[in-house]
Amino acid sequence: MMSTEHAVVIGSGMGGMAAAIRLRARGYRVTLLEANEQLGGRASTWESEGFRFDAGPTVVTAPYLFAELFELVGPDPKDYYEMQPVDPYYRVKFDDGSSFDYVGDEERILSQIEKMSPEDVDGYRRLAAHSEEIFDIGYTQLADVPFDKPFVMLQQLPALLKLKSYKSVYSLVSSYIKNEKLRRMLSMHPLLVGGNPFTTTSIYGLILYLEKKWGIHYSMGGTGNIISGLEKLMNEVGIKIIKGHEVNKIILKEKKITGIQLDDKQNINADNIICNADPPAVYENLLNDSNRKSLLFEWKKNRMEYSMGLFVYYFGTKRTYDSIEHHTIKFGNKYKEHLNDIFDNKKLNNDISYYLHRPSATDKSMAPEGHDCFYVLVPVPNNQSNIDWNIEGEKMKDLVIDKMENDLMPDLRKNIVEDFYLTPDYFEKDLNTKYGSGFSIQPKFSQSAYFRFHNKSEIYDGLYFVGAGTHPGAGVPGVLSSAKVLDKIL
Repeated sequence: MMSTEHAVVIGSGMGGMAAAIRLRARGYRVTLLEANEQLGGRASTWESEGFRFDAGPTVVTAPYLFAELFELVGPDPKDYYEMQPVDPYYRVKFDDGSSFDYVGDEERILSQIEKMSPEDVDGYRRLAAHSEEIFDIGYTQLADVPFDKPFVMLQQLPALLKLKSYKSVYSLVSSYIKNEKLRRMLSMHPLLVGGNPFTTTSIYGLILYLEKKWGIHYSMGGTGNIISGLEKLMNEVGIKIIKGHEVNKIILKEKKITGIQLDDKQNINADNIICNADPPAVYENLLNDSNRKSLLFEWKKNRMEYSMGLFVYYFGTKRTYDSIEHHTIKFGNKYKEHLNDIFDNKKLNNDISYYLHRPSATDKSMAPEGHDCFYVLVPVPNNQSNIDWNIEGEKMKDLVIDKMENDLMPDLRKNIVEDFYLTPDYFEKDLNTKYGSGFSIQPKFSQSAYFRFHNKSEIYDGLYFVGAGTHPGAGVPGVLSSAKVLDKIL
């Protein structure tokens, strides 16, 4: 059904762009607002000295979700960006020097498990089958279902309990796998969406099957090329894009949203507001209406536990490191203890684990000829820790370089020719995430589906949310699916 209503989307992350396109396909007049001069939010891009760095998402799963956006309005997505599958998905390096190529081919997986831990071959088969069962419910049936009413959650509880969703991802994996190195590798996926494997609901075990089903892809030219393609598409279909202006406040009449005010005092009327922003930042900073919030909602908002922070170090080298795969994950010596320090104790630990991204392994255009392009992501405590990153940032950078030089990349320090880093301060101040969290709220069972911030505001008429802080959660498939939820409630 076509509509003449005006929808304003705040924030141009992937969720915001997906929402704008979906609403435009349904006939809405759509205005997309972005505070920065570049679209993309966490998926923006930086260029420096011939190197091209993706700010955030580098692992593209379920690429069909991008293709759907183009198909809704007609064009062929292949005319806007190029996807390439990555093999292996990840090279996993352990502290004892051993490694595992995590791939989509089950026989290659099983042959490596056979060498590392023969007693776990059958356990892996059963874990993979369980992951598919979770996927069939948690993703296929529920990823785009609105959970704004309690009875919807109650309807799904029997199925979720049958799948053992009350267990953590690590606990689920451990019920099938005995080898500790394999347990770590097969339970690590919550860290990609901001969760602790020891507390994240086992529903996120579906990622094992999701990766296998569609593979892991890379956008040639970087993830930023997908953003450029989406921006081009939005311009072609008549979405109005306003860059470089921040929203000062959302305007209310009683409990009904009527528009927004920009930082230049310009008012824009709207029938509906869709926020691709951290929900607590919206409620606390853009809605000066605290007297109208319910006590129940305030309790829910205040009890939320937030994801870890991220230290992200970007660097280019004057030589190539051809032994490094596109994606590498390096585990430290400790696992649970290190995660406890990050999530619970809120303190730094020198025994770091890290994710290393080398886009120039697949795409030579990301670095000057004869050079290599990287970023390394280290989970760290969020800003509830009160860590002074003005002091600790340089220390962490030096630690990361030393670790990589020792673990993977000989003579790294003397070959770095371009570098910079981001800390949780960037996520808090520039991306407006509460406590500088990297992925909004943690994906615990008690913070999933109905228990997350709702896609349709619990308080205000005409206010909606997409992105990491609402259902279904963080990660590329999650934020894109949140825009599909919007289709069902607006």
